[in-house]
Amino acid sequence: MDLTTWSVQARNLPEHAANPIHTDEGGRAAGFDAALVAGVTVYAYVTRPIVEAWGPGWLAEGGALVEFLSPVQAGDPVDCVPAAPTRTGSVEVMALVGGDARVRCTAWPGSPDVADRGRPLNEQLEPHVEPLTGGWADYGLRAGDDLGIYAEAGIVHPAVWPALANGVMTRHLVDGAWIHTRSRIRHHGIARVGATATVQATVVDRFETRSGTRAVLDVTISVDGALVATIEHEAIVALHPTG
Repeated sequence: MDLTTWSVQARNLPEHAANPIHTDEGGRAAGFDAALVAGVTVYAYVTRPIVEAWGPGWLAEGGALVEFLSPVQAGDPVDCVPAAPTRTGSVEVMALVGGDARVRCTAWPGSPDVADRGRPLNEQLEPHVEPLTGGWADYGLRAGDDLGIYAEAGIVHPAVWPALANGVMTRHLVDGAWIHTRSRIRHHGIARVGATATVQATVVDRFETRSGTRAVLDVTISVDGALVATIEHEAIVALHPTG
């Protein structure tokens, strides 16, 4: 297994402007220098060394914990730097800007058993059906990941799964600017472009932090009736005023 560094210039997709934090005006209003690049876009970047090394096996049954440590801005040069695999087989990939860590992604080649923990809430949200066509078909390529496996095999990019979880946030939980902070993603199968996804989500936690109100979702994504991804998805859904 050969894990190599991969570099890209960060960009925002046009559809991300629906969240004001991904525009220059909205980013500055939230206390940043400019527009923040969507977390799912940077996740697409850090998956590049993983998929290049592990191939479709990781897309079918691997998983990852992605943590957003500090913002990436549009135009930033991003280096995705993998560490050597641990003795358990997991790999850490860091997204660096100017040598500073912005995103940490810990990936594993199979889905480990994770003990259930108590959940404060059980707020089930309305399911959503989403055809994996149009902008979903080339999502990773438009974000900047040009790895050929997706177009060649007609495979949906793994960044689509947290992007669909973001859609739950925008439909149900946010009003104005918000920030994706963390996701734990488990793959259960490969999805093909053109299939239809059903997204089911439950709010399992809400809590206050210094930066704002956070919410945690449990998200299940099925494609044409078969489970393909489960996600624990966390975001700041209401930012506290700056200044």
